[in-house]
Amino acid sequence: MKQITRRKFVKNITSKTVLGAGLLTLPSCSKQSSNQAFPNIQTNKSYKWKMITTWPPHFPIMGEGAEKLAEWIEEMSGGQLQIHVYGGGELVPALEAFDAVSQGVAEMGHGASYYWAGKAAATQFFASVPFGMNAQQMNAWLYSGGGLELWQEVYSAFNLVPFPIGNSGVQMGGWFNKEINSIDDIRGLKMRIPGLGGKVIGQAGGSAILSAGGEIFTNLERGVIDATEWVGPYHDFLMGFHKIAKYYYFPGWHEPGTVLEMFINKNAYNSLPDHLKSIIKTAAYRSNIWTVSEFESKNSDYLQKLIQNPKIELRRFPDDVLKKLKQISNDVINEIISSDSSSKKVYQSFEKFKLKVSTWSVYSERAYYKALTS
Repeated sequence: MKQITRRKFVKNITSKTVLGAGLLTLPSCSKQSSNQAFPNIQTNKSYKWKMITTWPPHFPIMGEGAEKLAEWIEEMSGGQLQIHVYGGGELVPALEAFDAVSQGVAEMGHGASYYWAGKAAATQFFASVPFGMNAQQMNAWLYSGGGLELWQEVYSAFNLVPFPIGNSGVQMGGWFNKEINSIDDIRGLKMRIPGLGGKVIGQAGGSAILSAGGEIFTNLERGVIDATEWVGPYHDFLMGFHKIAKYYYFPGWHEPGTVLEMFINKNAYNSLPDHLKSIIKTAAYRSNIWTVSEFESKNSDYLQKLIQNPKIELRRFPDDVLKKLKQISNDVINEIISSDSSSKKVYQSFEKFKLKVSTWSVYSERAYYKALTS
């Protein structure tokens, strides 16, 4: 690789800065040339869409995020694109949102891609992978590492266009009514846990049960499930899990950085003029930073509430349990990609990018956190 000297590097930056500054003046040089470059694409046609979500109506952060997306799109479009948001179960059952948007029952959906693993195994890799990447690394893979293009390719077969619209950050490991001291304690455990994490629990001898958010408390209270993961301290506190389970485990090995999604019926999306498509993309970016910021802030506050509760025992999974779960995770993923070419293609991209950013994190994030605790 050709070496770049510091002097040449600075010169390149200076040249580009000057060029950029010069370009900023170009639109004022000629009104005619500006009109030719940016033709008037506004239309008088208005659009009224429906968005269905996998979350309970008005659910904190996730449901709120869907509502804010709709508000931002309507505001930026001057009311040209209006979106009515339906919580899970209001228009269709929460876990039927994917099919409903694919078939045009609604134009938009809001959820997490691992809910659709039964439709295509590759979908779950765009949400979260056990022992995978955190929020900023997932964003880097999607936006700057080719992940979003692969996601679009997978969803295209279902007449859908996907967008990242937020991330939960590293989640908690879940609520249990018994201690987890060894991998043997997973055997026979009935746990609400979706995606690849659920498959790992199954391989470890437990039973993974997928249920919508609004059903979890009742299922745990009635013994339909023995344990549940959900998100983090904020949502777990609001859901009241601390009232019916004693042990709160960490870290969230199964979901180290879960991407939330918006998906749009492809026909509906393609029918929009370009400026409305740009507005949707911009609103998705805005939602992404708003969502992860809300999670980080609220989880910090509500963790303190749970720590101060004498009835709750905050536990770290034993190292040997985490080591075994990681081994099983690798087995589960290898089994999936060996039988599904689409999953293999997606995971190879994921893993290659993970290796790259993990090397960088040794000298950045990990080194910094080590310095904080030394």
